[in-house]
Amino acid sequence: MTRVIITGAKGRMGQAIVACARNFRVEIAALIDKGDDLPAAVADAEVVIDFSEHTATPGIVGLCARHKKAIVIGTTGHSKDEHAEILKCKTKIPIVLTSNFSTGVNTLFWLTQKAAEILGPDFDLEIIEMHHRMKKDAPSGTAKTLAEILAAARKQSLEKTARYGRMGIGERAPGEIGIHSLRGGDVVGDHTVVFAHNGERLELTHKASSRETFANGALRAAQWVVRQKPGLYDMQDVLGLK
Repeated sequence: MTRVIITGAKGRMGQAIVACARNFRVEIAALIDKGDDLPAAVADAEVVIDFSEHTATPGIVGLCARHKKAIVIGTTGHSKDEHAEILKCKTKIPIVLTSNFSTGVNTLFWLTQKAAEILGPDFDLEIIEMHHRMKKDAPSGTAKTLAEILAAARKQSLEKTARYGRMGIGERAPGEIGIHSLRGGDVVGDHTVVFAHNGERLELTHKASSRETFANGALRAAQWVVRQKPGLYDMQDVLGLK
């Protein structure tokens, strides 16, 4: 049995992980939320699954590093400084850092790369994502990953070519990667990558209808990461897609 601590346990994803844990060979060592004592609990676990908030993640990773505990990170929206703090610990403990734990979404990542390579630079690229009204970060971490995949396939700078929404007058710039965020209702997560050319259009879409798919992926990652050497991993590694 893998002994797991869940941070952000009272949130939507934390509750989903608790509900799904019975289907895995895991034992929940502690449920941690704001005000709870993670330092007192961490010594009794093998791995932390973090779905707290992006601002809290670097401190949680640092605590895991000091206690030599693996961590699975599900928070998104990290600043550059927060991301750098996380990366400092990759030589000390195994870390799974991913924008999405869904098997289907990680297949979408793979298909997006292949489609970009096959279709070439003549197709216009657009990403559309929609989530529930309570989601705090925009664009979603998954949309950012999709944009990074497209930019890498085109060998171009995402910072220079990303376009977040549109307003005003002017044609679409060559090489632009459009990223659009919709928020409303209780949408768990929809992502579409559009490859548009004169006379034809290819769309790759993933729609999540339940948080269970992400919870199951996070638990699968937790079981996997405790057997790994220190390093930075993602869900592609967990699923054996690399």
